[in-house]
Amino acid sequence: MSEEKLSDDFKQLGENLAEMLRAAWDRPERKAIQSEIQSGLNELGQALNKTVNDFSESDVGQKVKTEVGEIRAKVQGGEVEDAIRADVQSALKSVNGELEKLISKIRNTKVE
Repeated sequence: MSEEKLSDDFKQLGENLAEMLRAAWDRPERKAIQSEIQSGLNELGQALNKTVNDFSESDVGQKVKTEVGEIRAKVQGGEVEDAIRADVQSALKSVNGELEKLISKIRNTKVE
């Protein structure tokens, strides 16, 4: 297992998202897309909150919560946690890589 912490990958994700927004913000067309970005982020946050709340209150969500607790009790050895951590880190690295490409593309796109 990599010694890197998930928190480092989430920090990098946050930094890349901020950099992508800064890159877009610094472009001349920023004013045209500013409200769209703000609205989209607000809608994303609201949708995620609603989804999490709906799921956690649902029968399925309660069942998943119970089953996760049971699984956690069964895998105290940490092997499953290591595998999950590695998968999450891999996904975060992939998202960060794509965001870095997007940042580069935004910064290098000529405005006509």
